[in-house]
Amino acid sequence: MRRLGSVQQKIPCVFVTEVKQEASRKRDCQQFQVVATERVSPAAVEAQVRRADATEKLDGTCCYVSVYKGRPHLWARLDRKPNKRAEKRFKTYQRSHHSCKGFLWSVEEDFKPVPETWVPALRVKRRDGHPVPDEHGHIPGWVPVEKDNKQYCWHAAALDPDLRAALVLRPRAEDGDALEVVALPLADLLERTLELIGTNVNANPYGLGSKKTPVHLLVSHGALRITDPPPVDFQQLCSWFRESPEGRVEGIVWHCHDGTLVKVHRHHLGLRWPEGDPSLGERAAVVAVGSGEDAGDRKDLFALLSALSGRRFSRLRDVASAL
Repeated sequence: MRRLGSVQQKIPCVFVTEVKQEASRKRDCQQFQVVATERVSPAAVEAQVRRADATEKLDGTCCYVSVYKGRPHLWARLDRKPNKRAEKRFKTYQRSHHSCKGFLWSVEEDFKPVPETWVPALRVKRRDGHPVPDEHGHIPGWVPVEKDNKQYCWHAAALDPDLRAALVLRPRAEDGDALEVVALPLADLLERTLELIGTNVNANPYGLGSKKTPVHLLVSHGALRITDPPPVDFQQLCSWFRESPEGRVEGIVWHCHDGTLVKVHRHHLGLRWPEGDPSLGERAAVVAVGSGEDAGDRKDLFALLSALSGRRFSRLRDVASAL
């Protein structure tokens, strides 16, 4: 089975989109929303999206494993965004030109500061040695997750700094639709992007953990394949999201064979998210983190899950009740 692509930039919609001047269903403070038309985008057609691998789009926050200070390390997504003055100028230009093409940025003057350890994402275009903002005026990038940085404490909760390992959720081989929670060395995840999901991420649509016992896990992008995906057709996708048990997901990401990634989100189709109980939290799960013999008095998530190693749960969301 081929390894699917990593996510280094915002993924475009599989359909041609348009902007509607009405309150966003996705972001409370946004007074417009981007919706899909029924026409498949030319880029998706050229990439032969109908032959692509369809995978579940997860509702979490993007992460990346790469080398930092000579060792494999987890990095958190941090997009560099324009300051208020530049953003106002950008929006004025968009309204008057109905496009952002031709807008000129000054990376040194127009953007908010970022930590010294910040690096631009791979594939970000450069001009005169500086990273170029995308069509949204953002420069996708990464910062290393440091143990003492409270902003990324939930990223750190999915890591064991001593073992240089991460808690990963993945399909369980030859076990039907079941999942498994495992501890993988960061070295095995090098140059992959993953999604952090859990109790304190995006209102926890999957029902993982609780305030008393938070649970945060990493999922490699492309790991959760959709076994019987619908055709790339607006109406058939709408029906699949509404009616199929497998359709209780935030969206679909198609991994095309030339490396192109395209997606559709429920909000693109005018559908709500979350809707009912998302399918991920309802799938059976096996904990396979370790024997727990070396946990000692530790109370971190690694130690708690290690004590459950070998246990099978009928639903992933039930794991927390045994911690």
